[in-house]
Amino acid sequence: MTTDYQQARGALGARLRELRTEAGLNGKEFAELIGWQRSKVSRLENGKQTATEADVEAWARALDRPDVAGELKGRTRSLETSYRSWKRQLANGHRAVQEGHVLQEAQAETIHLFESGVIPGIFQTPEYARGVLTDVSDRLGTPRDIEEGVRARLKRQEALYQPGHHFHALVWEAALHVARCTPEAMAAQLDRLGSLIGLDTVTLGVIPLGARMPFSPKHGFWIIDEQLVIADTWNAELWLDSEDDVAFYRKIWGLMHEAAVFDHQAHRLIMRARAQISLP
Repeated sequence: MTTDYQQARGALGARLRELRTEAGLNGKEFAELIGWQRSKVSRLENGKQTATEADVEAWARALDRPDVAGELKGRTRSLETSYRSWKRQLANGHRAVQEGHVLQEAQAETIHLFESGVIPGIFQTPEYARGVLTDVSDRLGTPRDIEEGVRARLKRQEALYQPGHHFHALVWEAALHVARCTPEAMAAQLDRLGSLIGLDTVTLGVIPLGARMPFSPKHGFWIIDEQLVIADTWNAELWLDSEDDVAFYRKIWGLMHEAAVFDHQAHRLIMRARAQISLP
């Protein structure tokens, strides 16, 4: 099935091709004019590669069409709102991304979230967050402003103690066992997670590894005020705001909720994971 994002990228490609053909240039001629490989021109026109604002500005400039530059940049920004490359988001480091989450979570009244392999960012200790952000920078080759990112990530936790917010969190039990930091720091992170059970603004459930599931827990996602879904993939975030997408993810979250355990049962699973950590 073609996604809305793929359709939008294809529509942008078709518009780029239209502008090139209107100028009377074939693909090879235009590639030489703009100074790119022919394959890049083809990928952009066929919706196989995501155009950046710099790409479409160069396209308009090569065709001597400054009048369409604004339109093309608007189309690329529209794409970015639904598909946000991690490498592009983190080009200037972690701090800006985390500060964006601070604002978003401070404004939200209700957040439903699920994480399959990591402790949710809003619940992380400094040591755990430091390990996660370092891993991300190393994997993507982005700036290592780790300490600034950690401080901004911890500021997100202020929303946990402010009236008018509620976080409905589900964590797959596997996330309790994925080591993202030293054993001592991992033990402290699990203690921190267990301490959140009973907090007025948090409902925390753990989905046991042996629970019967009607699907595989593929990726983490957050549902913000029943209006926006942010789904986390290896290389990007998907921001989905259509009624159908929000309703679908809300249904998935509901099915996960049915498989989860809460209160003392959730606390028992968290402490069991902590007991399995080999401390020096």
